[in-house]
Amino acid sequence: MRNPQGRVEGQLVLADGSVFEGDLIGAYVPIATGEVVFNTVLSGYQEVITDPSYAGQIITFTYPHIGNYGVNATDFESVGTFCRGIVVRDLARRHSNFRAHADLGAMLHQHGVPGIAGIDTRRLTRLIRDQGAIPGAFGSAPYDELLAAAQAEPGTDGVDLVRTVTTPVGYSVAAADPGTRRRIVALDFGMKRNITLSLANHGHVDVVRADTGAADILAMGADGVFLSNGPGDPKMVPVAVETIQGLLGAIPIFGICLGHQLLGRAIGADTVKLPFGHHGGNHPVKNLHTERIEITSQNHNFAVDASSLPSNAKMTHINVNDGVCEGFEVASEQAFSVQHHPEANPGPHDANYLFAQFAELMDDRKAVG
Repeated sequence: MRNPQGRVEGQLVLADGSVFEGDLIGAYVPIATGEVVFNTVLSGYQEVITDPSYAGQIITFTYPHIGNYGVNATDFESVGTFCRGIVVRDLARRHSNFRAHADLGAMLHQHGVPGIAGIDTRRLTRLIRDQGAIPGAFGSAPYDELLAAAQAEPGTDGVDLVRTVTTPVGYSVAAADPGTRRRIVALDFGMKRNITLSLANHGHVDVVRADTGAADILAMGADGVFLSNGPGDPKMVPVAVETIQGLLGAIPIFGICLGHQLLGRAIGADTVKLPFGHHGGNHPVKNLHTERIEITSQNHNFAVDASSLPSNAKMTHINVNDGVCEGFEVASEQAFSVQHHPEANPGPHDANYLFAQFAELMDDRKAVG
């Protein structure tokens, strides 16, 4: 049904029966389903929407005014979009920025992303905060159909989403400095574009599929292996865990986000699902080496259970808000990882030093042969 302003009316219905009324935006679908989460960034909506880690999820933006500076061809974090939809309070009617090529609504249409605007995102965020991430459905369909779709949505527990986002074929990115001789193999579990560029500042990068085996990786003659971010439940990617176990001790390893969780499972730690995850650009993390607080960009629903870390692993970072393990190292195996995003796109760059730390680890390994 169209309202007097010509907009198509719709509803967002959660699996618990909660309903939110609004106007449909973006690509039109009668029913869009996914796990509903919230993100607290004030800007960077284009990077968030194109982050493969949001596969299977509907993104609620807590900032009330989205789309005011438009979109451009540079700020995509992947070749397309993988989220199931977006929820906003107010979609800007006009955009204004010298870098803009189009408005957000046009990008949503072009990439087939449905959305709903006019939602009381404050109420929705409070509900998710109190109850946890919850399946939902939105669209123009009747309430009963939306509720049934929401209740049938499996969410991200027990689902292998990595296979839906990993690169279909491997590719390479040249080092930013042609004189750099380091070679890095990056396992793509849903890697953001800016992570690739950050790695390329320290060496030549060969990106490979998530199901690439340890023997094939070692045969590539790399100096280090990077484990990327990605969506979903780390328990559902056992092949990657086996690969990492085959690499431990043979080559320096650096993991981020899902890569961090998979490294944890590879050394025998457990992973757990957080109530509503960490999604935003201002999460405080304490570096246990320096005792300094770093403001970080985060996007994950699962975490490494710190109490299950084996004796040879040492926790290096902790989330100030809730005490979640944000990083650990296994010095004997020259491996380390963090839960947050040091490439921070969008977000602060407090943790960007970790890429240089990875480069130093590779250099140290080469120096001792």
